[in-house]
Amino acid sequence: MHSMTCANELNLQLESTLKDLPLWSVYVEVKNPVNDLTTIFKQEPLLPGIILTKNQEYVGMISRQRFFEHMSRPYSLSLFATRPIENLINFLQPEVCVISEETPIVEATQLALQRVPQLVYEPILVKTKSGKYQLIDFHQLLLAYSQINVLTLAQLEQVEEQSKITEAGFRTLKHNYTKFVQNEKMAALEQLVAGIAHEINNPVSFIAGNIVYAIAYSQDLLDLVSLYQKYYPEPVAEIQNAIADIELEFLKADFLQLLNSMKAGTERIHEIVLALRNFSRLDESERKIVDIHEGIDSTLLLLQSRLKNQQTGQIITVIKEYDQLPLVECYPGLLNQAFMNILANAIDAIFNNYDCSSLPASSPKYPLIRIRTELIDDKHIIIRIADNGLGIPKNIQKRLFDPFFTTKSVGKGTGLGLSISYQIIVDKHGGQLQCISVVGEGTEFIIKIPVQLDS
Repeated sequence: MHSMTCANELNLQLESTLKDLPLWSVYVEVKNPVNDLTTIFKQEPLLPGIILTKNQEYVGMISRQRFFEHMSRPYSLSLFATRPIENLINFLQPEVCVISEETPIVEATQLALQRVPQLVYEPILVKTKSGKYQLIDFHQLLLAYSQINVLTLAQLEQVEEQSKITEAGFRTLKHNYTKFVQNEKMAALEQLVAGIAHEINNPVSFIAGNIVYAIAYSQDLLDLVSLYQKYYPEPVAEIQNAIADIELEFLKADFLQLLNSMKAGTERIHEIVLALRNFSRLDESERKIVDIHEGIDSTLLLLQSRLKNQQTGQIITVIKEYDQLPLVECYPGLLNQAFMNILANAIDAIFNNYDCSSLPASSPKYPLIRIRTELIDDKHIIIRIADNGLGIPKNIQKRLFDPFFTTKSVGKGTGLGLSISYQIIVDKHGGQLQCISVVGEGTEFIIKIPVQLDS
């Protein structure tokens, strides 16, 4: 077992291969009980997976994620814990990505990313020249790929001054790297949202389903108490004291209100879960015909907590002026990400720079975001997202959509949000993204996309 030095600390070169990375060599015979896998994974918290052998011959691999995901299911522990590992492998039949140790890191990363989304974070089996196998953590591979990209960018920057051809290649590399970062962010976001939505929805559905009966049962009991009061108006002293102690009349009036407020709360949580699913469109990776307003509303709901400045108490007012729009053919998850990036920038621009004293007399004296939609020529829609912050100087406006360009302080921004949004709207949807800004008055982003995508 090799020590796990972080890949971003390795001295990698552009031509570095998988054998230059930290690899794991942990083997277990499939005749051993499944409990042995649990023990090893607990002893090595960074271990991505275990290579399985039969009579010291390779037969497969099981990853940490797949193993604990399956063993956490009902009855799996009791069914497999003491049985041979071979039984578990025959049941799961895990898919394994095998790559030669001589494969360049860049090529290996591209091969790994071509896997189906469910397997993209699985460890990779590295086959040595001697026919042995080792494992590499997929995240370590991404870190190595990132370091090589940094080296590539540095070399291209040096050559850029000498050749226009190199400049074009440099821009292409930046474009590809930005798309790579975007894909990684969206993949991570989809997994996170799926987990949150699932974990929240189950208990809330249980509560929502039972609270209806709780309200009905409570009403029946209160009606029964009212009948007793009607036909036995003079109860014994002990019951009268108990009625006084619990304030029965107030309890009868408040109890159902309490249950109804709980019901309203569960409905609100359901709305938030639905907004999460609508925002990421977890099951819609291809083009779909959707309601654009629904995507904007879902994005605003997720940004709701950011509309209030916790330090100053300022609250951003959001005004929505929606036109009657047709359903639009688009990539919903990507388009919602563009809305998220632009709206988040508007919020940051207002709270980081907002100063009532600096605004002209004609401007509203409160933080404001205005969202307008309209249909033009029956073939295109326009979404306008405007804020009344301090605006963007002209010299900065020219670079707004450049990858890695940011005016935020170190650690506050990556410079990829607007660049990714530009690619989503222009490259992916064949639309237009324009920024109009006047210093001292505010900024408006104008999105124009077709109602129907080209074939």
